[in-house]
Amino acid sequence: MLRRATPADGDVMAAIHAAAFPPPDAWRGDVFSQQLGLPGVFGLLHPSGGMILARVASDEAEILTLAVAPEARGFGIAAALLQQTASICAALGASAIFLEVSVTNTAARAAYDSAGFQPAGRRRAYYADGSDALVLRLRLRDAG
Repeated sequence: MLRRATPADGDVMAAIHAAAFPPPDAWRGDVFSQQLGLPGVFGLLHPSGGMILARVASDEAEILTLAVAPEARGFGIAAALLQQTASICAALGASAIFLEVSVTNTAARAAYDSAGFQPAGRRRAYYADGSDALVLRLRLRDAG
């Protein structure tokens, strides 16, 4: 059901991202395409309207962005993307995955909590709207 994204999928990923985020926060297709061309970066696409972009460097990984189109929410797409991403990151040698999420994004925070992510820090006024970012970490040996 999930498939690996290629640089040719940049516009598809951008469309999902634009549906899920406010216009100032949406990434362009060329950004996704460029990222997917970098070493250690991979993306996954869900056919119902979900995407994730992640990067592995040495023994750490980072989720750069995750988006699920509003009409596709509530069907376990984020959970599937997170689970497959954890598997890929572990296979690539990462022992932990990090990400930032706005303190105001309760839906995303719930998804990350369900996936086993734990608080690891806070970045004050990290986002353009002035909200703080929670830094979350998933230890891959704890990932189910």
